[in-house]
Amino acid sequence: MDVEFLISAFKESQYPESDRPEIAFAGKSNVGKSSLINTLVNRKKLARTSSTPGRTQSINFFRFGQTLYLVDLPGYGFARVPARVKESWREMVETYLIRRPTLKAVVVILDIRRDPASGDIDLIHWLRAYNIHPIIVLTKADKLSRQQVRKRAGLIAGELAGISPEAPVVFSAKTRQGKDEIWERVREAAGLMIVD
Repeated sequence: MDVEFLISAFKESQYPESDRPEIAFAGKSNVGKSSLINTLVNRKKLARTSSTPGRTQSINFFRFGQTLYLVDLPGYGFARVPARVKESWREMVETYLIRRPTLKAVVVILDIRRDPASGDIDLIHWLRAYNIHPIIVLTKADKLSRQQVRKRAGLIAGELAGISPEAPVVFSAKTRQGKDEIWERVREAAGLMIVD
């Protein structure tokens, strides 16, 4: 499937035309968001990966075929970003989430090795309050044993049970575990049939 970068938007007037469903990707800095996007679209460097937290500072739009936009939101929760920058990111992301009529779901990305932080919980609550479907993905599964993955996934699912309508998807960019299930949920949320 053809995929291309469209634009890095800092304000609403820069968004591409709302002519197809959109799936956004959100997560704390360094949870593997860019690696997840790259794995989903079978490209190594479409979304830039970085060891520096807080690298994504704009809303990045990608066109996936003729049917879908994938949207990379700035990472949140990075302590070394100045407060004024954090506030501008928050406002930019909230504006996008509230005012984008074609947004069908947000893939909320969590590191399976860490407990969900208050920012993660707040984001999921916020999405639910605005009737935006959250798709929870637990990344970096290859860093744990199978037994640890089952245990951590169960603990996190239990913690999110009251606010997430479905169990999290366990994912690894290294092994591609969970890729097909994420696409199934994306297709369902977007109301599309996408051939990978």
